[in-house]
Amino acid sequence: MTAITFDTLKYANRLKVAGVPDKQAEAMAEAQVEVNERSLDMLVTKQDLEKELSPIRVDLAVLKWMVGIQTAGTLALILKAFFPH
Repeated sequence: MTAITFDTLKYANRLKVAGVPDKQAEAMAEAQVEVNERSLDMLVTKQDLEKELSPIRVDLAVLKWMVGIQTAGTLALILKAFFPH
């Protein structure tokens, strides 16, 4: 999983400059770290998508072949009906 750096000290100092009391600013910074970590756990990565999509790609390849064969068979029957030997 990718780690995102979050500067809690900088965040807390910004809150303090804005007038938030010290303890509250520090608690808010710690809470923000927890929120960020939970959010990262829920993100979907490219590898996750590839793992989920690979069976679908295989199924689509099989379906393409099946449709191609069925189309060729139908076309052969139509041609035979209009051009008998």
